[in-house]
Amino acid sequence: MSASTHWLATGAAQSVLERGGTAVDAATAAAFVLHVVEPHLNGPGGDLVALVAPAGGAPFVLCGQGPAPAGATREHFAAEGLDHVPGAGALAAAVPGAVVAWLRLLAEHGTWELADVLQYALDLAEHGYPVVPRLATTIGAVEDLFREHWPTSAELWFPEGRVPEAGSTHTNPAYAATLRGLLAAGRTAPDRRGRIDLARRAWQEGTVAQALEEFAAKPHRHSDGRDHAGVLRAADLAAFRATTEEPVCRDFRGTTVAKAGPWSQGPVLLQALGILDHVGDDRLDPATAEGAHTIVETLKLALADREAHYGAAADPALLDRLLDPGHARTRAALIGTTAARELRPSRLDGEPFLPPLRADGAAAAGTGEPTVARDGETRGDTCHVDVVDRWGTMVSATPSGGWLQSSPTVPELGFCLGTRLQMSWLDPRSPSRLEPGRRPRTTLSPTLLLRDGAPVAALGTPGGDQQDQWQLLYLVHTLVGGRPPQEAIDAPAFHTTAVPGSFWPRTWTPAGLVAEERLGPEVLADLRRREHAVTVSGPWTLGRLSVVTRDPATGELGAAANPRGAQGYAAGR
Repeated sequence: MSASTHWLATGAAQSVLERGGTAVDAATAAAFVLHVVEPHLNGPGGDLVALVAPAGGAPFVLCGQGPAPAGATREHFAAEGLDHVPGAGALAAAVPGAVVAWLRLLAEHGTWELADVLQYALDLAEHGYPVVPRLATTIGAVEDLFREHWPTSAELWFPEGRVPEAGSTHTNPAYAATLRGLLAAGRTAPDRRGRIDLARRAWQEGTVAQALEEFAAKPHRHSDGRDHAGVLRAADLAAFRATTEEPVCRDFRGTTVAKAGPWSQGPVLLQALGILDHVGDDRLDPATAEGAHTIVETLKLALADREAHYGAAADPALLDRLLDPGHARTRAALIGTTAARELRPSRLDGEPFLPPLRADGAAAAGTGEPTVARDGETRGDTCHVDVVDRWGTMVSATPSGGWLQSSPTVPELGFCLGTRLQMSWLDPRSPSRLEPGRRPRTTLSPTLLLRDGAPVAALGTPGGDQQDQWQLLYLVHTLVGGRPPQEAIDAPAFHTTAVPGSFWPRTWTPAGLVAEERLGPEVLADLRRREHAVTVSGPWTLGRLSVVTRDPATGELGAAANPRGAQGYAAGR
């Protein structure tokens, strides 16, 4: 079974499975397809987080989140006249980690040759793929920026001198050539793993790394309205290693929920489930005002802890305390009858770090897709893919970053750098502060579910700060409400905006709650009476969640994908 945010990625993954490949082979093929067909949501210059459960083996987290380059110091940003990391431009680029991580996963846990895995993406880049409506909209939103300041991006994305129309066919021959270069670099190795390793080295130490350094060093327009040069160097790429680690887990209603650590926002979901463990099931129906209020207030508490305590510089011992059942009980007692309007992080060791609180004025309705201003200030979104194979191996991966609106296209490579460093604070007190060699705290947050140690589901969604919020709704619907996966995905969604956003300009809306109008007028009115600042979104606008499932007792497989946007797809046999 395969499910993803784009039908062509799902089709590629399913093709691999039908031809005898494993879930790892299939997910890797799908990921490179997503680089091509959803370039406004992810790219080769971006990053990823994945959870992998090998058949009969222990699950692990794959970290494809690159660190800050050696030159990305707070002193350098201050010298550039910046008090924050820009939202667009090469100064905001972490070391690209996605390609390196996928190649490591394929080498160590896959079975297919790299050439076969990449063929799907190569064909689409060379012969063309359909421009989805959101891609056309995103390109149109940055048209002036591209024409005035980023000419290499204009050259790639305006092939006929204008914004491509939705439904038209687009090609990326430069990226196809980049992929062919990786394959050519690996041909001299005598075995499969050697060929993949040589391709990885060509990416990290060869022409790709050199081209990224040379282009990033050229001053170009950033989201502060001024021109800066980036600090990424080829040596930063050469030094990066994709890593694996044990997931952080919590049991909820007989199911083990596995997440990445606090360098991601993954533990937010675990903290929220811990709080809901101390709430009666009669208060947990998301279709009711009481259920929506309880879930939103729970998320606000967990997300406040993310802001105060999460990050690569965080004390590892703090997570155990944040996930302690007694602490969760104390946090649950803070949920009142009306919406809280302040940020309330846990006070574990004195005064917690609080980021600057810049009010947005109004909650932002919509899907979490990229929003782009003419000055190049961007907020990008993400992709997702889930795969389970006939042997029971599961992969849940959330690739992101390197959006076409992140920074100018490197013309000979066909892609651009990401902007993940915008999630780092320049305040040295923050556990997610900017430091060379340190990973920025990421929003990427796939999920793996297990029962009695066996994987039973892999799921995730794009959406930035909303990823674990929408996944919490799915878990409440399925593990508490007993709904099947597709019904849980289709149910009316909502999320809170009462937390500083991870993307610049990092605003928040005290008591903010965004809800699909399908939640119903009576429920929405009740939430307003509870003093939530409600913004009503369209009926099918929030979330792009997908999932694959497996029953260990019978081997029966399942998959579900999001109908919102008419783009996600689930397939299987």
